[in-house]
Amino acid sequence: MNFISLDSIEVPSKNGVPIRLTPERWWHIIESHSEMGGYFFEVLDTIENPDIIFEGSTGELLAVRELNKGHFLVVVYKELNESDGFAITAFFTKRKIQLEKKRKIWPS
Repeated sequence: MNFISLDSIEVPSKNGVPIRLTPERWWHIIESHSEMGGYFFEVLDTIENPDIIFEGSTGELLAVRELNKGHFLVVVYKELNESDGFAITAFFTKRKIQLEKKRKIWPS
């Protein structure tokens, strides 16, 4: 098993806000969604290069990327201000129609 040692890593969102993925958050993600274990870099890339971004119900953003036909990676994150944000969770879904019920904010 490969192990990645983590410090807090930041990638820019589409708004140019640095989004932190801390070791604590990564462990939360893989404990809650074990299938995410091998997708660390895809999570970061989805924040930085999503196919689409939706607005969540409490101010969070959902970056979505189709990894395989009909299989989507969703990364939920929050932009606190212009210079700080953080990842909340990430998961896979096939339910694109559920995502499309949310307000699309990018691309506009």
